[in-house]
Amino acid sequence: MTKTVEVYTDGACSGNPGPGGWGVLLIQGDRDKELCGGEKATTNNRMEMQAAIEAMKAVKPGWKIILHTDSQYLKNGLTQWIHGWKRNGWKTAAKKPVKNQDLWIELDALCAERDISWKWVKGHAGDPGNERADALANQGMASVR
Repeated sequence: MTKTVEVYTDGACSGNPGPGGWGVLLIQGDRDKELCGGEKATTNNRMEMQAAIEAMKAVKPGWKIILHTDSQYLKNGLTQWIHGWKRNGWKTAAKKPVKNQDLWIELDALCAERDISWKWVKGHAGDPGNERADALANQGMASVR
């Protein structure tokens, strides 16, 4: 039987760009693990992506991951848009370079090695996992200010 881990990720940024943080809450059975970090000069989207990267790195391949995010950019980027970007040489439909290509490539490689289900949750709407990931992202941001 495949083991499953519920993951909540979030990113935060003060100014865009500005100092930012990422947060991850991993839940497996009755055990939780929390991760956070930050960067002095970044964007909200990069922190959303970094949170997912750190979450995937924390879960060994072979586990089923149910990843909850409040970022449509992250979810849609990995489940819809990335296929066209790769086909078009990392260009958007408007023939412009894809922003954050370095992180998209890293995420794509991590996703290829893992069984992931993507779930979108409305941010700041009372979902306990999302609220905790948000608090962790803000903690990560505070650590680099």
